[in-house]
Amino acid sequence: MPAITDFSAQAPLPEYDHPREERRLDGNPTRTTWNHFTSASGEMAAGIWACEVGSWRIAFAEGKDEFFFVTEGRCRLVDESGHAVEAGPGSALVIPAGFRGVFEVVEPIRKHYVIVERKA
Repeated sequence: MPAITDFSAQAPLPEYDHPREERRLDGNPTRTTWNHFTSASGEMAAGIWACEVGSWRIAFAEGKDEFFFVTEGRCRLVDESGHAVEAGPGSALVIPAGFRGVFEVVEPIRKHYVIVERKA
């Protein structure tokens, strides 16, 4: 029987990465991910993500959406037409499938995320 995933009862190992060189705009921030849940189908993942100050271009695949809730810090997302949305503690956003733009970490950030990636 599937069990409830309680983030506070888990201590997943952190995974570290950086934006790909060809996408970096400012800095080379370390990004840390604690993935707490991946569905059996692999279509959904949830966890906590943190990042240092910096910015990079993002391009979401068709069929991939991300909901996130900021618990610390600040970020700004700017779409290809230049429309910007800022998020800080308490902000909840969805990055929709196919989104292209810039992700900028203005202050070191920590967020809870849920990614849904529909298989073709």
